[in-house]
Formats: sequence, structure tokens, C-alpha cells
Amino acid sequence: MCLAVPVFIKAINENDAEVDIGGITRRISIELTPEARVGDYAIVHSGYAINILDQKEAEETLRLLGEMIAISEVNEN
Repeated sequence: MCLAVPVFIKAINENDAEVDIGGITRRISIELTPEARVGDYAIVHSGYAINILDQKEAEETLRLLGEMIAISEVNEN
């Protein structure tokens, strides 16, 4: 099973981007998504942006992931 996660692109330097994922900054490759721009949301898998999302779709996905985490934390207790 693989999981791709939405991230917010904060800065771009050639084929790399600095992104925010849950308040953590990471560097990813945007070589597969040359259309990526600062301010976009991208789906990232294994350190590579594989698709660009619109803001509404990205925020909904992040909301659902947050709900899944909250449910799993409740079930652990």
C-alpha cells in the first residue's frame, strides 16, 4: 500500500521545492510536475510531487487525514 500526501509549496529552486506538511518543512523533487508553482498544493509520494491539486481538494484531503488520525488515537486508548 502506498500513501501520497498533500503538501503546500513554499519555495522552488530549479527541480526542488520547499514544502510544508503539517507544520514541518521538507524538500521534495518537482521534476515530475514542472507546472508546480509557489502557493500550489502537490501530492507527494516518496519525495516526489506526482500531481498538483486545487486548494479545496487539498484541504479536504488533509481534513480527512486528520480525522483518520484522531479516530486511530481514540481507538488506541
